[in-house]
Amino acid sequence: MINRPRSFRRVLMLRILLLSIPILLIGQAMTLRKARTSLLDTARQNLSSSAARKADELVSGVQAVETNLQLLAQTEPLKQGDPAAARAAVEQLTAAATPYQIQCVELRAAQPDETSVRTCDRGLALETEKLPWSSPDPTEAPPDFAIFSPGADAQLLQNQQFESDRREALIHFTVASPVYNEAGDLRYHLIAQVSLAQREDTDPRSLVGNTVVIDSDGFIITHPDQNQVGQKIFQVRDVERLESVIGSVRAGNSKTVHLFRFLPEQGEWLAGYAGANIPIRPDRQSTWTVLAVTPLNQALYGLKDIRDVLILLTLGLLSANALLAIYIARGLSLPIERLIRYAQAVDDTSEVKPAPRSHEIWELDYLGDMIEQMLERLKTNLVQLRQAWQDAKLASQLKNEFLANTSHELRTPLNAIIGSIQIVRDGYCDSHDEEMEFLEKADSAARHLLEIIRDILDVGKIEAGTVHLHFELIDLRRLLQDVLDMQTLQIQQKGLNLVRPELPEPIMVKVDRSRFRQVLLNVVNNAIKFTDQGSISVLVESTAAAATSTDPEAADGLTLLTLPQVKIIIRDTGIGIAPEQQHKLFQPFVMVDGSYTRAYEGTGLGLAISRNLMQLMQGDIELWSEGVGQGTTVIIRLPIRTADAHRLEPESPSGASESQALIGSSEL
Repeated sequence: MINRPRSFRRVLMLRILLLSIPILLIGQAMTLRKARTSLLDTARQNLSSSAARKADELVSGVQAVETNLQLLAQTEPLKQGDPAAARAAVEQLTAAATPYQIQCVELRAAQPDETSVRTCDRGLALETEKLPWSSPDPTEAPPDFAIFSPGADAQLLQNQQFESDRREALIHFTVASPVYNEAGDLRYHLIAQVSLAQREDTDPRSLVGNTVVIDSDGFIITHPDQNQVGQKIFQVRDVERLESVIGSVRAGNSKTVHLFRFLPEQGEWLAGYAGANIPIRPDRQSTWTVLAVTPLNQALYGLKDIRDVLILLTLGLLSANALLAIYIARGLSLPIERLIRYAQAVDDTSEVKPAPRSHEIWELDYLGDMIEQMLERLKTNLVQLRQAWQDAKLASQLKNEFLANTSHELRTPLNAIIGSIQIVRDGYCDSHDEEMEFLEKADSAARHLLEIIRDILDVGKIEAGTVHLHFELIDLRRLLQDVLDMQTLQIQQKGLNLVRPELPEPIMVKVDRSRFRQVLLNVVNNAIKFTDQGSISVLVESTAAAATSTDPEAADGLTLLTLPQVKIIIRDTGIGIAPEQQHKLFQPFVMVDGSYTRAYEGTGLGLAISRNLMQLMQGDIELWSEGVGQGTTVIIRLPIRTADAHRLEPESPSGASESQALIGSSEL
């Protein structure tokens, strides 16, 4: 199949869209990338701040618990050892409004014979031997409180106390304080199981995050996945990153980290972390790791809205871009299409209409100008082609007429010659005089045939440029009188009146005598031939001499246009010539139309030969007629050679003023 070329409008639209659509898509991708980076930076900062805030709240809560528990240990009911009063004091502590929850308080007796008090059904799992004041170091003062992480028991505490759909994270730990009597002896171990509530916001637009707490021994105290609470970090996923986080916390850093296997079903998580320095004893602290974690898709939740806005904006820009492409393509293609229709509508170049203009794109206006100029040139070339076709048609017609005329002109004298000679040869003449009469007719026909052949040969020589002229200085009066005398008998036979010129003084011209005689005879003979009644007038006029020049490069050492001229005017009252036909007469083989060829003898070569000969003799010949039946005027021009001009002419080596001219290209 042949691939059909696309239209200019379609190509322009496609290129605009192919250029703009990638730019829009790249811009959208870059905007989304920038928005994601900004949202991610904001999420990191918020989660890092949330982790630090959670760590501060954990430390503050632990300190509040320690303070309240120490105050309880100093109350009189506990020091005196009255079980009922001690229970009332403990119950009062648990019922007080505090930022923490006391799940269970146990007043464990130091002596086996004394009664223990507790607020829960079972005793706490903390062993008495782990209390630092149970076996005090004699070199150190016994501490007045101690804090214990739940460790592996954190899972049990979570399952016993809380529901899975809570919006708070509870951090469990155990606080213990010694109770001494007035004598300073240890009476009770005051042990409380406490839970600190850390609010969690899992809303996608919130970056508070879930809480993860890891104690100093690596146990997970709280976690969004309840199954991981109470486990050590080497038992959970992302152990490498969690160990890295703990190391960074111990180094005093607070940053963010990406967790890829925190909860596999939710993909990547973002975590901010900070350290909480828990005072487990008055003189000792333990660093717990606090993390604020949230799924990455929730941290980047705002990106969805940005993406939706960008998609709508991109669709709008694409629609606007498509409309703009259509508008631009239409605006650019319409002038071109108008030029195409303008060029298609040109059927006749005789009347070229102005090309359409856009007045906005100068290149298209310039193209319209070029099309107009091209059409004008085509119009000119078409006129010339038509003229050449007419000339060729005329030349073909003239050739046919010339062949017909020449055939007729050649056969007529040949028939006369053959017929006359046969009559004499066969003895049909009655007398010698009759024989001489037929021989004279044969001689006249032979001379006429010779003239026809000579004219044809002259045309051939002129076209070939091989005619030689022999110039000599002659008196125009004598030559003209000889020509008129030769034609007097023929003029009288047709009953025409001949008006001769009066020439009292000699008129010197430099011509080829025989060729100039041939020109004069041809013109006078035509005047006689085409005039049946009336007169033939011959006039001679001369013009004054202009300034002369002795430029050696000029013809004959003179500028001929500056020489005085003589005009020979032959005017007849014959058939005349139509003005539109007069330009044809100086072409070879032309006699205006074929009908004249039959009525008057001739081949149509005379005037063409005459003009070429006159131009070679530095003269010219013109013909003019007012119309058919108005007669004809022929004017022959030649430069006059005065005595002074004759002295300026160079002499030939032989002493005669003779030169030979080789004819160049003729004006046929």
